Amino acid sequence: MKVALYGKRFDDGFSDPVQKLIEGLVRRGISLVVHNKFLRFLSAKISITSNLDVFEKTEELRGVDYMISIGGDGTMLEAASLIRQTRIPVLGINTGRLGFLSNVSIDEIETALENLINQSYTLDSRSLIEIRSDQEDFGDFPYALNELTLRNQSGNSMITIHAYVNDLYMSTYWADGLIVATPTGSTAYSLSCGGPIITPDSNNIILTPIAPHNLNVRPVVLSDTNKVSLRAEGRDAHFQVSLDSRSFSIDQNSIIELTRASFQFNLVQLDGQNFFNTIRTKMGWGQDKRN
Repeated sequence: MKVALYGKRFDDGFSDPVQKLIEGLVRRGISLVVHNKFLRFLSAKISITSNLDVFEKTEELRGVDYMISIGGDGTMLEAASLIRQTRIPVLGINTGRLGFLSNVSIDEIETALENLINQSYTLDSRSLIEIRSDQEDFGDFPYALNELTLRNQSGNSMITIHAYVNDLYMSTYWADGLIVATPTGSTAYSLSCGGPIITPDSNNIILTPIAPHNLNVRPVVLSDTNKVSLRAEGRDAHFQVSLDSRSFSIDQNSIIELTRASFQFNLVQLDGQNFFNTIRTKMGWGQDKRN
């Protein structure tokens, strides 16, 4: 078995569990390849006694069976941009805060390793949004696992966004911006702007305005079989498009088209884990704080 490790900086309190994770993988005879920037950070944090191979690009993940993401949900989103269309399953070890995606705690590391080796898990396949435009370039990975956000680049004035569904005019938003979220992203930025929580297998996307000028404008849930087209205008000549944590500048009146990606991101769910269990734990559902 070959496992790739990707991660970001973590607090000193996580150093021992991460060291035990790496030692547990090596002890089980698992071949490891570590992202080069993460290995430099690890080398200053923990004692590494084995020679570990490194990778930097997606092409260097050939032969990898799993990736382990060490960090929070932001780290997992970056891992998705490395995995791309390879469909390599990703297990998230949470050293961040909430951890909707990176939902394996440090106390569950040994159990997680045993489940990987014994293939005692399920794959939670998550959809992505693809963005296209004849006028703009969004790099070699024009996809978002959480959401796409269109907003004013300077952030100091309201913008106008014209929205179309399958080339039919839907609405015009006067707002700080607009979020187009996947089911995965329904618990992220969209939720904080009043959007609904939808289950990962719902095959939907959510259009959530950011601070709309008209209070009767509410989030809209659409089937992800639809194509959504957006065109923004306002005082500035340029606007910002964010794909998860990656941002791009587009010209005023550029048309961007959003569709469901042709591939999915595979998240490893350990036995006993499921969406409702995660949402209850992270959001405190079913708990009466008065008791």
